[in-house]
Amino acid sequence: MLRKLSLIMVAVACMIGLTALLAKANIVAESVVYEIEGQPYEGYFASNEGFGDEQPIVILIHDWNGIGDYEQRRVQMLAERGYAAFAIDLYGQGVRPANPEESRAESSKLYADRATMRQRLSAGLAQAQTMGGVDPEHVVAMGYCFGGAATLEMARAGTDIDGFVSFHGGLITPEDQDYSATTAPLLILHGGNDPVAPMADVAMLADELNAAEVDYDMEIYGGVLHSFTVWGAEGDTSRYDPKADTQSWDALLDFLDRQLR
Repeated sequence: MLRKLSLIMVAVACMIGLTALLAKANIVAESVVYEIEGQPYEGYFASNEGFGDEQPIVILIHDWNGIGDYEQRRVQMLAERGYAAFAIDLYGQGVRPANPEESRAESSKLYADRATMRQRLSAGLAQAQTMGGVDPEHVVAMGYCFGGAATLEMARAGTDIDGFVSFHGGLITPEDQDYSATTAPLLILHGGNDPVAPMADVAMLADELNAAEVDYDMEIYGGVLHSFTVWGAEGDTSRYDPKADTQSWDALLDFLDRQLR
């Protein structure tokens, strides 16, 4: 009896492993060049052909260093779960900062020019909605750090999609903005010991969302620093927290399941 049970368990494990391999085998990923006012931008798109021709879209907005291996892997991870994922480019083709100084310079340009930031966000969304095999009516936007701040910019702009998710993003609202136009839920995933966007910023955002009667949830990871999801970063990697990374990814997947399925 025990031997039979062991054989069944092995067979089930093999089936699960085979299913995972088949899911990954159906992933199609590619760089996508598109234009904004005649200038080229280069995003990254991935989908899983095994999930059909009307897959919900997840827009991913890069950190301040632009689209790189990290964003591409996150896009692929989303595709493995049956989402058509598109990392949009806010900087322009070939503009990929190589160090913190260059990253600060590029992100500062858009922080100082919110109209241009919104234009590029809107163009990236429109490009994602034209990709093959997608359902353009079901979209969630998410972003990391600078991308988290850009995701909240989309929310304040009243972008007509199904939700917004910020991972350790900048939370400060510009003086001339508010959340009165936001119509979809927000999910804020944040480190409780983030020196870049401290808990005072979290509390201020909660007050603003309450005042605007926005549907939102927050998960705060105790003692966790800024950029806690970024693995394999060059230089100081002490901020990466594998537990918070896993918990926040699971929270994202639950949110996507609620909003897009």
